[in-house]
Amino acid sequence: MDRLSPLLDRFALSARVFYSGTLCGVTTFEATDEAGHLHVVRRGPLQVQGADRRLIDIDEPSLLFYPRPAGHRLRTHRQTGADVVCASVEFGGGLGNPLARALPPLLVIRLADLPALASTLALLLDEAFEQRSGRQAIVDRLCEVVLVHVLRHTIEHRLMPTGLFAGLADARLARAIQAMHDEPARKWSLEELAGHAGMSRARFAVNFREAVGQTPLDYLTDWRIGLAQTLLRKGKPVKIVAEEVGYGSATALSRAFSTRLGVSPMAWARRER
Repeated sequence: MDRLSPLLDRFALSARVFYSGTLCGVTTFEATDEAGHLHVVRRGPLQVQGADRRLIDIDEPSLLFYPRPAGHRLRTHRQTGADVVCASVEFGGGLGNPLARALPPLLVIRLADLPALASTLALLLDEAFEQRSGRQAIVDRLCEVVLVHVLRHTIEHRLMPTGLFAGLADARLARAIQAMHDEPARKWSLEELAGHAGMSRARFAVNFREAVGQTPLDYLTDWRIGLAQTLLRKGKPVKIVAEEVGYGSATALSRAFSTRLGVSPMAWARRER
């Protein structure tokens, strides 16, 4: 069962490398409107400092991933520095993307803990520190591959105790979640979702809430609203969007949309444009 592709099909993931080289001293990265940051540390050591001013020591090749906008600093030795590849990262759907919402503010993973990525990381670092034709396109795509592996690693190693990734890490709950992802317009009942999970209605409701942190139908509503945002960004009419995400009318979508986001779909779309 592919637990990630339906999410990535609905919400595109993009990365753009904007720096590769040796950082010396203190380098500040400002929070942008919607982009996060990926740093691949080829050689350290360095320290990471976020808004809380707490310092995290990075003593070996590692990957630092800020899935959401977050100002931070990388502190390195002024003489020896650290070799780093830096990329901006955007999840389709912006801050409403369920993957971006479900990840921690900062994810730190040693490159040694990503053996399946060894060849990809070697190619990324080789391309990033050279100036060859097509370099930008290659390193951007490779960063996107790295990010998908990070998402897979998060599920397979159960890095998140609660939230979407915790739900996807549970094989039974993942079947119900994937069913919602595949058919958002279907009029799902709790019994049907429990059937996909192979669980009783009561047990499914309890397990889902404990793992994901919300009820199955609340999760379904959030999934539908997130899809609606993506479709509205593409310029689709509210009536068409309502049908595609499981609401019988533009009025029904507007009611759910306003409850979740505090603004109507039309007003939200105008603001985004």
